[in-house]
Amino acid sequence: MALPGLGLLLLRLIGGAALIVRCLRLADGSSPHLIIPNVIAAAGGLLLLIGLWTSLAGAIVVISELWIAFAQSRYPWVGVLLATVGTALALLGPGAWSVDARRLGWKRIEIRPDK
Repeated sequence: MALPGLGLLLLRLIGGAALIVRCLRLADGSSPHLIIPNVIAAAGGLLLLIGLWTSLAGAIVVISELWIAFAQSRYPWVGVLLATVGTALALLGPGAWSVDARRLGWKRIEIRPDK
């Protein structure tokens, strides 16, 4: 079993679930200017959760979470933490257990030592 792929899967699952749960908690009657960035972040979280268009979804999460962190003064560090997770996934990729890996193939780079 590939441990880096498992680590990326766990990062995607936790980050995506946190984004979706955070959006669902605000859906109980909050104003639209609070809900819209959270819905955008939850959509990015859903894409991260399944590993589809991971780089784009990570970028969407970063932008929306920083928007939430700076626009809303309540708990800004949660938005910064979720933006960091989105950045890591955008840079590292989806991992072996994702829709992107099945769709595009899992690429592995091996560096061989010089003789």
